[in-house]
Amino acid sequence: MKAIETIIPGVIIFEPTVFEDERGYFFESYNAQEFERLTGKNVVYVQDNQSCSKYGVIRGLHFQKPPFVQAKLVRVLRGAILDVAVDMRTGSPTFGAHVAVKLSSENKRQLFLPRGFAHGFSTLSFDGAEVLYKCDNGYSKDHESGVRYDDLQLAIDWQIPKEAQTFSTKDMQYGSLESVKDVFFYEA
Repeated sequence: MKAIETIIPGVIIFEPTVFEDERGYFFESYNAQEFERLTGKNVVYVQDNQSCSKYGVIRGLHFQKPPFVQAKLVRVLRGAILDVAVDMRTGSPTFGAHVAVKLSSENKRQLFLPRGFAHGFSTLSFDGAEVLYKCDNGYSKDHESGVRYDDLQLAIDWQIPKEAQTFSTKDMQYGSLESVKDVFFYEA
């Protein structure tokens, strides 16, 4: 497995070593020891989430407030998405910056988001996409929150034409990045 640093320290792209032949392929999608060696973090995942989304769906930007903050490891089982991590840590040199990475069943990449980041994705493949992500903390409805996907300060290009974008009513009700600052704090 190869770890690729992004413009935000701690947000890491993982590329697996894939073994292919005429029968198909094999790769190790997760190995705790290898993950710790590559990141220096001992993350214990306690929950797997899976979603299926049609083309043009934008999910996010979601996060869990303390004490249910989550780190995530995201991958695509079928199709392609643009996966986005937004730094929500007040005091961080990259506060408000985001990383956007194409994850697909074809490239088999994964994106690791440490705690303190909002997460979202857009479905790029016309046949939809199935997404699987590991979380290091459980879900709590009372602690869920988010930032609007179209926040002008974030200026995220979701790579979906406006007329094809679909989102939930709940996601449309989230506020701006400024409205949820001071939820997480940067620790150097």
